[in-house]
Amino acid sequence: MDQRYPLRMPTLFHIHDPMCSWCWGYRNTWDQLRLHLDSEIDVVNVLGGLAPDTDAPMPLAQQHTIASYWKDVAAATGAQFNFDFWRLCKPRRSTFPACRAVLAASNQNAEQPMIDAVQQAYYLRAMNPSNNDTLVVLAGELGLDVDLFAAELLSAETESKLQMELSLRRELGVNSFPSLVLKVDDALYPIPVDYREHRPALAAIDSFLGMARR
Repeated sequence: MDQRYPLRMPTLFHIHDPMCSWCWGYRNTWDQLRLHLDSEIDVVNVLGGLAPDTDAPMPLAQQHTIASYWKDVAAATGAQFNFDFWRLCKPRRSTFPACRAVLAASNQNAEQPMIDAVQQAYYLRAMNPSNNDTLVVLAGELGLDVDLFAAELLSAETESKLQMELSLRRELGVNSFPSLVLKVDDALYPIPVDYREHRPALAAIDSFLGMARR
């Protein structure tokens, strides 16, 4: 297990991608779960990296497919989507820039605000977080040091951190987003993701913690 977290016991890993539509659909339930977690649990966001870098425009058929996913997520979770994105933007199948933005923002203590900003830009504001210039705009709206953010967004250090996140995701055995994994001592416990209700995940976490305390 990744040695970056040797003292975080127990730890709930939240594996996500800021441009994953199901992660957006899970957002309200995830917020509720965090509010009700035992105070002894550390929460660690792990960037899963849904789609690597590309400059190629997204084919029209793929655009239609992903737009249909948005409709599925909306129906299943109640999440809102602004479908003007597909008319106003030039989509690329690339989420790594947004992942790097989260890492660069975390250097200015703004990890969660950047996740929020990317999700809202993509799903509600018809902005394209696959573009670095969009991410710099979001950093400015958050009041970050924009020059520092822009430099770190493209830095080798940020890329190295992203690769470490992807490695941790693999160590956790996760291949879909969002996913939750509870680490207690050296044991890993997959936690069910219910898109409408936080209580099943909370019950599973409490159960595993109870087993570990016996």
